[in-house]
Amino acid sequence: MRAGSRPHDVAPAADGGVWYTGQGNGTLGHLDPRTGAVREVRLGSGSSPHGVIVDKDGVAWVTDSGLNAIVSVDPRANDSVRTFPLPVSTPNVNMNTAVIDKNGALWWTGQNGYFGRLDPDRRMHVFGAPRGRGPYGITATPGGEVFYASLAGNHIAAVQMTGGAMVIEPPTPGQGARRVWSDSKGMVWVSHYNTGQVARYDPAMKTWKEWKLPGASPLAYSVYVDEQDTVWLTDFSAHAIVRFHPATEKFDSYPHAPGGNIRQQLGRPGEVWGALSAHDKLLLVRTR
Repeated sequence: MRAGSRPHDVAPAADGGVWYTGQGNGTLGHLDPRTGAVREVRLGSGSSPHGVIVDKDGVAWVTDSGLNAIVSVDPRANDSVRTFPLPVSTPNVNMNTAVIDKNGALWWTGQNGYFGRLDPDRRMHVFGAPRGRGPYGITATPGGEVFYASLAGNHIAAVQMTGGAMVIEPPTPGQGARRVWSDSKGMVWVSHYNTGQVARYDPAMKTWKEWKLPGASPLAYSVYVDEQDTVWLTDFSAHAIVRFHPATEKFDSYPHAPGGNIRQQLGRPGEVWGALSAHDKLLLVRTR
């Protein structure tokens, strides 16, 4: 990565490469793992990108807190950049992360107390979160439900397609629900940053189960569920990637460079990627 890029989130690209948000220099970067080649796409003056996801056509979608906008980068058109700003009357929402639902709508979160939707016809909608500040990670289940995690609000919320959100309280108070991910069965996995736990919410049964990460004082930042429904987390305290096996309820911990600060994980079959924001590097775990 370029020095000072401070990669924050990652997303596998359609060409076998990996996209990453360069929060430190206002870019969307692309790494070719085969050659090590990096290219950067400038997103605009004042850009501070946070999250990135990739749609079915290979277009990368960025949540940009500096621009208060959703930004797309299309590799099919020479990395052309399009910006979809929030309405001019909207304050800076501190754009965080996004997910695309089964109907092709892009849902996003803003830590300052907002979430919203960019429709396939590119109309933008902005909604106030029911308890104000906190919306952070967001996920869509295979059945089409959308959930976000509220870090400051200590809860998750089920998003209604009309724009409302229903608060769902985890069993542990003050847990700092940070990131959220659905498995293939529609179970919702949540990283509890403050209490160092991983939690699973069953939307059908409306039940929770929680597990403490190994170590003296874990800080569970991100959560990602791979194609085998194995759960991956990052522990800021132990400087480690942590694998959790739901069937056996066992953890494996894989330390990395101290202070690397892996903010988020995402992957494709056989690979789990993370961004070491403090070291201007990406990290790859091969699972096969």
